[in-house]
Amino acid sequence: MVDRSNAPSVVVLGSINMDLVAHCKTLPRPGQTLTAGSFSEIPGGKGANQAVAASRAGARVSMIGRLGQDAFAARLRQGLQEDQVNVDAIQESVGPSGVALINVAEDGENQIVVVPGANGCLTRQDVEQFSQLIAEADVLLLQLEIPMDCVLHAIGIAKNCKTRVILDTAPVPDHWSEELFDVDLICPNETEAAALTGQPVETTKQAETAARTLHQFGARAVAITLGSSGTLLHDGMSTTLVEPFETDSVDATAAGDAFAGAVAVHWVESGSLPAAIRFGNAAGSLAASRTGAQPSLPKRVEIDMQHLK
Repeated sequence: MVDRSNAPSVVVLGSINMDLVAHCKTLPRPGQTLTAGSFSEIPGGKGANQAVAASRAGARVSMIGRLGQDAFAARLRQGLQEDQVNVDAIQESVGPSGVALINVAEDGENQIVVVPGANGCLTRQDVEQFSQLIAEADVLLLQLEIPMDCVLHAIGIAKNCKTRVILDTAPVPDHWSEELFDVDLICPNETEAAALTGQPVETTKQAETAARTLHQFGARAVAITLGSSGTLLHDGMSTTLVEPFETDSVDATAAGDAFAGAVAVHWVESGSLPAAIRFGNAAGSLAASRTGAQPSLPKRVEIDMQHLK
């Protein structure tokens, strides 16, 4: 096992799911029934994905979350441990673990329906119980597949402790408060940025406008991922389009999670957010070129090789 005593420390508060994945030629339209070519059960959940992504990128990672009392729980916990994620702060809830129902088309596009299960049982008290983990971390990674109260409480703890916060805004909630944007970096994709700002995000110029709006909401830096167009970074003073890495996309399911985990690690290592975004783009491109959520997440040596291209 690699010695990580001096590695960046990342805490992930988020969801843990079993992904139930159907591979189809195309995605179904409303009311349409399709026959899938294959089916698989793959460990996922945006929180767990980002924990694994950060660990494979070289960080010391602890995860705060909940699992149920079903057949998936032991497999999901063991999978995290095998990727050197500390699971001491993952508690058990009565009932099922979270699941995600995913359709993946041949061109890599996907549809995802999440059933929260135990993830929906996370409470403010759970976050408070493990506040010391957050206080001692270099970075706190957050997503929105868990109750909003937990996310907001974690943001408050991290702010008081001067722990850097990165927020992945998926899935965009129906309602939110301005406290949600009190983070160091917010990472929406085009669709999420449009939903959060109420503005179209179909061009790079529109993405820049949306990024400025999200900065005005309170985020200290904004990185809008634009797929094959790269990532637009705005820090309140300057705007940069960080170029993508060419890849043959086959499954975009966890590309955003690979991006977030890698950015968290390299931001601490390099001290440069633009450099971290480029490193995240390298990780995301690798994940998009493979199938599955956690199985697609690249290891550090792979990201370094892609990053040098």
